[in-house]
Amino acid sequence: MSPSGKNIKPGNFAPLDLTDHDKLAGLTLPRLRDQYRCDLFDDFLPFMDKYIIDHQLGGFMCNADRDGTRIDANKNAWYIGRGIWVYSFLYNELAPQEIYLTVARRAVDFITRNIPANDELWPAEYTKQGQPLPPQGQYIGGRYVPASREVYGDLFIAEGLAEYARAAGQEKYWSLAREILLKCMRIYDQPDYALRAAWVYMAGLENLPELPGARLIGVWMVTLRLCTQMLSQKPDETLEALARRCVDAILNYHYNPQYDLINEVLNHDLSRPDNIYRHLAYTGHAIELFWMVMAEAYRLKDKPLFDRAVSLFQRHLEVAWDDVYGGFFRGLLNVDENTWILDKALWTQEEALIGLLFIIEHAGLAWARDWFTRVFTYVHNTFPLRKYGFPLWNAWTDRKGAFERHYPRIENFHHPRHLMLNLLALDRLISRRGKVSGYFS
Repeated sequence: MSPSGKNIKPGNFAPLDLTDHDKLAGLTLPRLRDQYRCDLFDDFLPFMDKYIIDHQLGGFMCNADRDGTRIDANKNAWYIGRGIWVYSFLYNELAPQEIYLTVARRAVDFITRNIPANDELWPAEYTKQGQPLPPQGQYIGGRYVPASREVYGDLFIAEGLAEYARAAGQEKYWSLAREILLKCMRIYDQPDYALRAAWVYMAGLENLPELPGARLIGVWMVTLRLCTQMLSQKPDETLEALARRCVDAILNYHYNPQYDLINEVLNHDLSRPDNIYRHLAYTGHAIELFWMVMAEAYRLKDKPLFDRAVSLFQRHLEVAWDDVYGGFFRGLLNVDENTWILDKALWTQEEALIGLLFIIEHAGLAWARDWFTRVFTYVHNTFPLRKYGFPLWNAWTDRKGAFERHYPRIENFHHPRHLMLNLLALDRLISRRGKVSGYFS
């Protein structure tokens, strides 16, 4: 159901141009841009600079409480790769200042000090000084699950290195990112890839089966986004083919026409599993995924692909929205039984805002404007921590948005990515006096 209470599909409204006198979420476009700039430059970046960035040894120590109190000085490979991307993109697109490039460079030096040989993956975590730590398992469904060696960490490192190559003007890092990406796909294509990779979506459930070689929307999503960004820098036939493979897997296999949603997990051969994973629709990933498909359609100037992504993006917004307390649920454990994961992750809400502003900018659809107002209002009423006396935003909360005094990690990727991408989109909209880009006309 749309915010207006009617079933609205992308084509049912003519494009709606915005002017400087129109508003989104009750704010003029310049005022909305100012809010985004404040959240990025006055809130997020100063906190990172003071508490999270290791200015001497490089990298990011994200295991910290809300006030910056450090829980430990360990550095996670995911967050290093993501942080490299954030500071490289910040330098490339918004603030070409040496201080930001230096943060990215020191993190690159930290993570590339010992590049894994052959088809090995990077260690998941390091000490402050850079010594690899043994992989840590976790308890899922009441039992201990050994660490699963997945490709996400290496893909995020590749994403960071590719963006850093553009910032530093050093093509060797783009080439290294390419090598890492293709290595990850070789690993992902092994029939015994990550036996327990699907378990993380089913936390709290018991007797979960292993699924060797599982195909996961999350992997296609991160891979596609990496390909889109790398191909925006330079052409590469192998990466073009990989991007097409990702889109094909998403739209022709993970898409389930039975209920017009995306299934998160498939068998290795892309068939649907005959077990508990069969009806899993991880809606947070789908919402994130489809703005990335829109971005790939933008790169290709492929309007049919853009329209399909917009339609499926809207569908997942409608299904995942909590009509009682607001916000998007991140996971539908069983579509047929309507069993949801009931917590609220900030990243799910922010990925929706990225996609909605992308649609507003390039298609001007009225339903997207309505949804943006609804989601932006919910997010700003729920997640910023300033009313509790803390900086930053709450990364995770329960269904009702309750505040907890302590939280063990600082989120260093989805939040700043949302702020930067939407800040750039607002700059472009304002420069056109609110008019739709017409890119897909």
